[in-house]
Amino acid sequence: MAAPCWRPCWRWSTNSANTSLFVAVWRFYCRSVSYSTLSLGRPSWSSSPRNQGRPSALPTQMNQKTLNFTSSVSGTLHSDAKLKDPFMLAQKDLKSLYDDIKKELFVSKVELKSLCDYYFDGKGKAIRPMIVVLMARALNIHSNKAGDLLPGQRAIAMISEMIHTASLVHDDVIDGSDQRRGKRTINEVWGEKKAILAGDFILSAASMALARIGNNTVIKVLSQVIEDLVRGEFMQLGSKENENERFKHYLEKTFKKTASLIANSCKAVSILVNSDPDVHEIAYQYGKNVGIAFQLVDDVLDFTSRPSQLGKPSAADLKLGLATGPVLFACQQFPELHAMIMRRFSYNGDVDRAWQYVLQSDGVQQTNYLAQHYCQEAIRQISMLRPSPERDALIRLTEMVLTRDK
Repeated sequence: MAAPCWRPCWRWSTNSANTSLFVAVWRFYCRSVSYSTLSLGRPSWSSSPRNQGRPSALPTQMNQKTLNFTSSVSGTLHSDAKLKDPFMLAQKDLKSLYDDIKKELFVSKVELKSLCDYYFDGKGKAIRPMIVVLMARALNIHSNKAGDLLPGQRAIAMISEMIHTASLVHDDVIDGSDQRRGKRTINEVWGEKKAILAGDFILSAASMALARIGNNTVIKVLSQVIEDLVRGEFMQLGSKENENERFKHYLEKTFKKTASLIANSCKAVSILVNSDPDVHEIAYQYGKNVGIAFQLVDDVLDFTSRPSQLGKPSAADLKLGLATGPVLFACQQFPELHAMIMRRFSYNGDVDRAWQYVLQSDGVQQTNYLAQHYCQEAIRQISMLRPSPERDALIRLTEMVLTRDK
């Protein structure tokens, strides 16, 4: 189907000892896009037609330079010469985001309010609500309506950031992290018990805001996010002996912990404006693929960025015993990593040795290729919508995901 997209990674499959990992990743990908390949025959608002069960909009070979990759792919999918800046387009809608969240979190108890407001200081990237508002406007235009946000869509953007932040608070407790966004974590400042309660309170406030939207389908879709977050955290606590299962496990965990929130938030705003399940699926698939790509790049940055850029210590995943994409790919060149993965890098020197193996391998490069692959699918999905500045900004966002350094 889209096998040429894997050409930069092909050498993994030419060696019989490495075939199993390639097959596992490829099969997982095929399942992840099975819906869209079955629906290629319908008319599209994209300037590139979908034809007979093949994603023809995908290039025949993945460009090894990230910047050229997105421009070459997106140039075939929409007619506008200049892609829109997503941050500029979403700025107006997000201007009052954190003030609105703080209103939802209003409590008379000063300490609890300080805990809940701690991460809502306006210094976060607000990637998730930005994607949600751009998707909402793009879908509104696609559905022959004005581009302005509906009140429920605006609420979903806010709720997405609240759920995300609550998950960060809980993650920091589980991981014992002492830094987040360049400052001390809530659990470091106030202690683990109060941090857990603060995360719970943020989730409860998000649930109340969700209930006020008054759409049962939207409530069900966004409730799935919370279930996925919990399941993903449990998956992260475990590991797989079999290498095929290990990579599938990693991608499924990545979806549940990161991409589910973006995918289901995009789907939720589509439900409020359009009754077509195919449109809901386009929104969902864009969010899913961008979300997975975002996390893959995040896993790369853990090996390539300085702590000052990340706002958290580098090699954090290894120190937590986690084998992310770069490590799993590196394991194909350095089988010594297998034993380290199974013992979660718990022996003295494991973290440093694993770090060196990853840097000596093509693990970082191959993970970047995989992220590009997911962004290609995200572009293909969103290009099925009617052209609009917001749709083009979502295409532009895929490049920003791939080229970010923090």
